[in-house]
Amino acid sequence: MLKFYYSGAPNPVKVALFLEEAGIPYEAIPVDTRKGDQHQPDFLKINPNAKVPVIVDGDVTVFDSNAILLYLADKTGKFLPPASDKNRGELLSWLMFVASGVGPFSGQSVHFRHYAPKDGSDYAVNRYVFEAQRHYGVVDSWLATRKYMVADTYTIVDMALWGWARMAPFVAGDDTWTKFPNLKRLVDEIGARPAAKIANGLKDRHAFKTDYDDDARKVMFRHTEVKVA
Repeated sequence: MLKFYYSGAPNPVKVALFLEEAGIPYEAIPVDTRKGDQHQPDFLKINPNAKVPVIVDGDVTVFDSNAILLYLADKTGKFLPPASDKNRGELLSWLMFVASGVGPFSGQSVHFRHYAPKDGSDYAVNRYVFEAQRHYGVVDSWLATRKYMVADTYTIVDMALWGWARMAPFVAGDDTWTKFPNLKRLVDEIGARPAAKIANGLKDRHAFKTDYDDDARKVMFRHTEVKVA
């Protein structure tokens, strides 16, 4: 059975969505990042980058949520657009747009808005909220004339986008949905699917640490313990 290493964060949740949508049996293995499980030697053997999610599928190990989505889609033939060079190009382009843009800028926006020490400067907050909103705006404009991101078909790109976009107000401000109604429409549609409800509820199967105390800060944001500049 496929092993799925997860937490309640956006990136594992979008992989859980695919597993549930595709009906793939899996063993859910919690990784409590606020306790530092991701830095344990056994976990580093499967992901030297100390991040979730990871899947172990027989003798194949895949880390990075977008790589996992692409691997599973290629293996199962599910949640890919109709086969054509044009559709494949769009799928890869938008999947990498999420991987290199939506995800990182959303994550940094969350960090500087909610977790970073307040040092009197709003430069980092402004930069990352701006970029998160800019990326959401690109998607919103694209969705103005289509139901889904690629070939009007529900694909791994929509799943990848949903992972972070379902948290858009937390990422980029309470007015985010007002600004991006087409994105909200897609997020709401996916969120209503039975598989999404299971994926969202996966975090409740384990008593993850919820306190953001000094110990959690040290293991989640290790740069706070090291002076490099």
